[in-house]
Amino acid sequence: MLLKQYKSHFFNSLKKSQDEQEIESFFFILTEYLHNLKRVDVALNPNFELSDEEVETWNAILAQLQQEKPIQYITGEAWFYGLKFEVNENTLIPRPETEELVEWIIESWKLEAGSWKSENQKQINVLDIGTGSGCIPIALKANLPQTNVSAIDVSEKALDVAKRNAELNKVEINFIQANILEVEDVSKHQTSNSQLPTNFNIIVSNPPYVRNLEKQEIKKNVLDYEPHLALFVEDTDALLFYRKIAQLALKNLTPNGILFFEINQYLGNETVELLQNLGFKNIELKKDIYGNDRMVKSSI
Repeated sequence: MLLKQYKSHFFNSLKKSQDEQEIESFFFILTEYLHNLKRVDVALNPNFELSDEEVETWNAILAQLQQEKPIQYITGEAWFYGLKFEVNENTLIPRPETEELVEWIIESWKLEAGSWKSENQKQINVLDIGTGSGCIPIALKANLPQTNVSAIDVSEKALDVAKRNAELNKVEINFIQANILEVEDVSKHQTSNSQLPTNFNIIVSNPPYVRNLEKQEIKKNVLDYEPHLALFVEDTDALLFYRKIAQLALKNLTPNGILFFEINQYLGNETVELLQNLGFKNIELKKDIYGNDRMVKSSI
C-alpha cells in the first residue's frame, strides 16, 4: 500500500474524534517516527510504499489513537523547549504553558543573576518540586548551564524517567525522591549525588492542581492515560501543595530569591492571596498564551 493511500484511511478513521489539523499533526509525527520521513520528504516521495508489516504497525497505532491514547505515550517521546524527552504513563506530557513558565524563569534569572552573584554566592541554585519527566529543571540547566539545579518528586518511576532525560539531554541534575508534603526543610535531604544546597535562588513547582470537580472538563486522552497523582487534588483543599511549598520557600529561598508556580487557571486570585498572607512580595499573576491565569511569581 502507498503511504498516501494509507493517509486517507488514517484521516477517515480519526475524523470523528479529532479535528483535521490534529490528525495531520499525528500523521507527520508518525511518518518521522516510523520511517524517518519529515513532511517535505513525504511530499517528495509520493510513491513511498508500506510493506504489509509496516501497515500492521500503522494499524496498531491507529487503534490506540482511536482510543484517544496520547501520541506522546505511543511514540514514547515529546518535545519541550526545543529538547527531546522520554515520556510514559508515569509522567505528565510536557505542555506549551509550562514552556512559558520556563521562559519567564530564564528571563528573571538574567535580570537577577548579577545581584545574586554580588552577594558572594559561588553558584546560583535552582530547585524544581514535583519534577515528573524532568522537563523544567532539564530545560533550565540546558539554557543556564552555570546554575546548580535540583529536582524532587514523590514517584520513583517518574524520577527514573527524569534521570534518563537528563542523560539524554546531557545535563547534570540533583534528583531526590521525597513526598514534599512530609518535608520540613529541603536542604536536609540527600540527593543521588550529594546533599541539597542550604538555600535556593529560585524554587519552581508545577504541582497537582486540578480539582475533582473539574474532571468533567478534562479530555479523555488526559483523564484516561496521564497519572492522576500528578494531576488531581481534593476539592476541599485545592491549594494544599502551594501552601506547603510556599512555607518551605520561606525557609529555603535566599534573600531576594524567587518562587514560581504553575497554577490552576480558576484559582489565580486565591493563590495570590495565599502568598500575600504568608508574607511574599512582588507577586505577579501572569496569563498563558490562551489567556488563562497560569503562573505566579513572588519573592521574599
